[in-house]
Amino acid sequence: MRYLGRGVRWVAGHGRWWGFGLLPALVALVLYAGLFTVLALYSGDLAAWATPFADGWGAPWQGLLRGLFVALLLAGGLTLSVLTFTAVTLLIGDPFYESLSERVEESEGGCPPGPGRPLWREIAVALRDLVHVLLRAAGFGVLLFLLGFLPVVGQTVVPVVGFGVSGFFLAVELTTVAMQRRDVPVRERLRLLRGRRWLAVGFGTPLVLLFLIPFAAVVLMPGAVAGATLLVRELLPVEPAAGPTAVAGDGSDGRAAVPAAR
Repeated sequence: MRYLGRGVRWVAGHGRWWGFGLLPALVALVLYAGLFTVLALYSGDLAAWATPFADGWGAPWQGLLRGLFVALLLAGGLTLSVLTFTAVTLLIGDPFYESLSERVEESEGGCPPGPGRPLWREIAVALRDLVHVLLRAAGFGVLLFLLGFLPVVGQTVVPVVGFGVSGFFLAVELTTVAMQRRDVPVRERLRLLRGRRWLAVGFGTPLVLLFLIPFAAVVLMPGAVAGATLLVRELLPVEPAAGPTAVAGDGSDGRAAVPAAR
């Protein structure tokens, strides 16, 4: 959690960056608010369509089953919104968040030069990585959705595990900017963060909870990107002796070396 605090303090001390960082998040917030409203309005119809076997059930069983389905559907939609909100906001504000992340690294003692791809290529890579991460997150989401129907466990343990899983994948999304600068493939990013699982969960889960507060995601987004950049510097530190633009590597090609998971 200290990385989130450090990130928020950094953007608070650089108010111009915080102000510009709110704009992409506001655009994404309006988009997601509209989509979630539509989901909520039609959730009852979706529940009836998904449970035709309960059409002949009497009260209160039909209402309980479909009410549970609606609750799980909205919870799943909210979780998916939290996960994808970050990725969509990063895509919308890619040039700004890239510059913000670079400034954070420079203020900490050096910034890797980056792979040197054009902007359209960076966006294409980000979209590809987004799909890869979301497919993995969706697999966990489906499993947790089904486990949510279990009595007691589905209403106690499963939501807690769900927040932890969401926090991990949110950390994956937020570290994308700094990881892409080091040209680390998405599968390697996942491996790195799995190796420091509690670091990733401890960073992402508080943000998941905070993002549930209206407008908190908009306000915290710049600080979250700054904090994620600082987190990446622990996983893939810049080598001070090599100068401000070199990254820790094998000394031959300047690319970031991936340390063994601790």
